[in-house]
Amino acid sequence: MEFVTQKRQGLALPLGELLGRVRSQEPLIHCITNYVTARDCANLLLACGASPVMADSPEEVEEITAVSSGLYLNLGTLHHSSVSAMRAAGSRAGELGIPILLDPVGVGASRFRRETARALLDALPIGVIRGNASEIKTLVLGSSGVRGVDADDPVRGETPESIAVLARTLAEKTGAVVAVTGAVDVVTDGRKTVQIQNGHPMMCRVTGTGCQLSALMAAFVAANPGQRLEGAAAAVCAMGLCGEIAYARLSGPEGTGSYQVFLMDAISRLTPEALEEGARYDLG
Repeated sequence: MEFVTQKRQGLALPLGELLGRVRSQEPLIHCITNYVTARDCANLLLACGASPVMADSPEEVEEITAVSSGLYLNLGTLHHSSVSAMRAAGSRAGELGIPILLDPVGVGASRFRRETARALLDALPIGVIRGNASEIKTLVLGSSGVRGVDADDPVRGETPESIAVLARTLAEKTGAVVAVTGAVDVVTDGRKTVQIQNGHPMMCRVTGTGCQLSALMAAFVAANPGQRLEGAAAAVCAMGLCGEIAYARLSGPEGTGSYQVFLMDAISRLTPEALEEGARYDLG
């Protein structure tokens, strides 16, 4: 498959314009996320031009969601209180038309995670789902045994084409835009499918890059209402491109610690023009 750097016919707006809206609108993203990566997600949202609010108490989440532009739900460190908060916040978001993104981290690792993910998908108008291949496969087939919070969790025997089929199946079943991240990223609404080849293997060596990507996607979707597919794809391109930029800066003894800092720097300095030039994707 040929991947191209220019914008392709079918994306409603140039990727750079989608990024520009995040910068200009500064959407407030309500994150109910895991405690391992909460700080990183908050900093990434600030770096991309959005604003984070990290609130997970059931007593206040409806009020917080009501003044937010987007809601990001992450199952990484799940407990009964956070599930109650997700349900309450998601219900309020649905009433107000606020886009909801679900990251089913480690959904195949336990029955509790699988049941929670299914309950949220059944009860809430989830607009975007982002996971690695094994997480998406679990949501489609109900299988288990995923590795959890890995940024890139390959599934044996799966190809980019078969992963795209899984993503389209879940999109058609839920009505959500589905993004599957891996060696080749897939973003689909069940009709159009974008395959993206930006990124670097070093991203798998830093905890939380997947969670950060989900936060970034929530910001792009919130700033571009009515363009969930395009916004989600633009965020995936942006994160992958910044992963490449960060790796190119490494030298000498620098490793994963420096890489994490360089990745955040790249997000904060990414311009619409650089995103347009560096994005490698194919729309089918």
